[in-house]
Formats: sequence, C-alpha cells, structure tokens
Amino acid sequence: MKEKRIPLVEKQYRLPFVLLTSLFFLWGFAHAILDVLNKHFQEILDITKAHSAMVQVTMYMGYFIMAIPAGLFINRFGYRKGVVLGLLLYGLGALLFIPGQHFASFNAFLFALFVIGCGLTFLETAANPYVTELGAKETAASRLNFAQSFNGMGCICAPLFVGLLLFSNDDQQSASNGNVALPYVCMGILVLIVAAVFMRVKLPEIQHQAEVDKEGRSVSLWSHKLFIFGLFALFAYEIGEISINSFFINYVVDQKWMNARYASLVLSFGGLGLFMTGRFVGSWIMQRVSAERMLFYCATGTVVTTTVVLLDLGLCSLIALLCGYAFEAIMFPTIFALSLKGLGNHTKRASSFLMMSPVGGVVGPLLMGYVADTTTMVFAFVVPWVAYAIVWLYARKMLSVSVCTK
Repeated sequence: MKEKRIPLVEKQYRLPFVLLTSLFFLWGFAHAILDVLNKHFQEILDITKAHSAMVQVTMYMGYFIMAIPAGLFINRFGYRKGVVLGLLLYGLGALLFIPGQHFASFNAFLFALFVIGCGLTFLETAANPYVTELGAKETAASRLNFAQSFNGMGCICAPLFVGLLLFSNDDQQSASNGNVALPYVCMGILVLIVAAVFMRVKLPEIQHQAEVDKEGRSVSLWSHKLFIFGLFALFAYEIGEISINSFFINYVVDQKWMNARYASLVLSFGGLGLFMTGRFVGSWIMQRVSAERMLFYCATGTVVTTTVVLLDLGLCSLIALLCGYAFEAIMFPTIFALSLKGLGNHTKRASSFLMMSPVGGVVGPLLMGYVADTTTMVFAFVVPWVAYAIVWLYARKMLSVSVCTK
C-alpha cells in the first residue's frame, strides 16, 4: 500500500504561509545589501576592512539587544502584532538613510542600520517559529527551508541592483558614484505598504499546553540540552555565513580575479544564486530524507569547501567557495526547526533566544576583518572554518539522537 504523503502546509494555514513567506524576501534583501555596503564604505571613506565591518556589527547588535524584548512582546501580543511592529521599525530605519546621505555621516548610516536590525529581530522572532507550526511536525524543517528560500531570492536581488548602483566599471570612479540612500528609501516605502497589509490581516494564533514533568512541576526551557546545543550551533553558523558574505568581494578582488562591480554580480548570481537553489532543493529533499541527516551532509560539505579555500588553490578555491553557499543554505532554518522541536509552550521564548544568534554577524566580520588586516585575506577563512566545524558537531549529535529514537 502506498504511504500517504504529509502535506508541507495544512490547508487552513496556506494564506498565512504565503503572507509570511513574503517577509523572508524582505529581510533577505536587507541582509545582502550589507555585503555591498561593506566594500562601498571602504572605498568612499578610505577605512580598513575591520572598520567597515561596523556595518554588520551595528545591524546585528540590534538582534542581540532586541531579541528578548521581541520574544516578550510576541508572547503577550501575538505573532501578527510582532510582525507589524517589526515592519514599522524596518521601514523607519530604511528612511533614516535620507538624513544619513544628506550629512554624509557614517555614524548616521550605522544608526539607521541598527533600527533596521531591531525591526528584523521582531520579524524573524515571529515568522520563523510560526512557519514551523503551520503543519505537521515531520515537515517543520522542510517548510521553514521552503519559506527561507525566498530569503535567498532577496539575497540575490540586493547585490545585483545595489552593486550595479554603487560600483562603476572603473574602480577609481566608483567612490564618487552611487546614492546609497536610494535603495533603502525604495525598500522602506515597500515595507511600510506591507505593514499596512498585515495590519488588516488576521493570523491564527497557535496555543501550546504548559510542559510539566511527572510530578506536575513546570519544566524549564534550559533543561532541554539539545536546545542549548542548537543555540550555540546557530551562533556558529551565523559567524561562518556572515563573515564569508562580508568579505567575499574583498577576497575575489584581492586575488585579482575581478573588480568590485563584477564581484558583486558573482556574489549575486553565483554564491547567493546557489544559496537560494540550495534551499529550494533542500526543502524538497527533506520531504524524503530526515532533517538531521541532511544537516550532517551539508555541514560536512561546508567544512570541506572552506578547507579548499584555505589551501589557496586558485580558481579551485573560488569554485569551492561558491559551492559552500549551496551546502550552507539549509543550515539556519534546519538548525532553527530542530532546536524548537518538542519545546511546546516554550516555543516563542526559545525563538527569541535563537534570534540572538545573529550576533554572530557582529563577531564574525570583526574577527575575520582583524585576521585579514594582520595576515592575509585567504588565511582569514579560518574563522568560518571553525564555525562550520561546530555546526558539523551539532549535526552529528542530532543525527545520532534521531537514529537512537527510531
């Protein structure tokens, strides 16, 4: 008898799923712009790689500072109001680029990015766990990977359009070209329109019973050891992903393979294109293969590809770096979904702690920028290598647990 296939999304949740998936594109766009701004600010302000990493540091500090307040807000007022507040903060931060451009102030740009980071924290704290709840537990990781695929689409569009806007064909003239506020103003207007839509839409709230032990006492979130390991693994993943994204353009330019303009195109169509494809394909595969096993295979792939980059094998290293985007694609949504597995009424609170993990986007670029300034850009890839090794250890642990429980 043919086994009945479990639907990715339950019928009554299809509209909320479609609406929430649109949000993943918006914050993917916001994140990927940073990778282009990093190189742009190095050129127009003549600052070091470590100093330019403040672009990532400021935005991801918004995650660290706002994650717990976002979780408390969503616990009290629900997912929809959390999404709306996040969109409003996102739109406000984007529009703050107008005075930043007017005064040509790096600090003003950084403050605007911090506000955007706070808004994205509310969005991701609400949307990520909510998507995992819109169907069967068995398809939670696959469902979140599918939604996060549109995050990858936003990541492609950002370097493509913003890179062409900010970098000219002549690297010597690129510093004088480009209005950095323009893409943010367009994005801010779009985000505020989306916020108005969510104000009028009702999202069903999903309730959980309080978790208790055999004696009837409430069970603490921190008694879930695999959640703690997942939190640490997600932090490590963010270090690996964001540090590579931040210095991809620097790496290929320093290797004299291309200029910054074409590097942004390769990042968009090459790296981030593979990243998006990896999520779509990964979501499909995980409907047939366990999320734990898929994570283990992909973690192994990232460790191997980053090793090839460190060996400095010329164009082979560039190909390996691009392949690494495909392997890392499923990591964030899969680790996130596995970390929330079985947490019940702790889900919203646990999500807020998981959303503190993007502070790895602060640590990674700063550390990689420092290593690049003091040694070489190639050796700096030791930072993401260590991060992916930690993810590999988590994946191996989760795979062994899943095998034992079957």
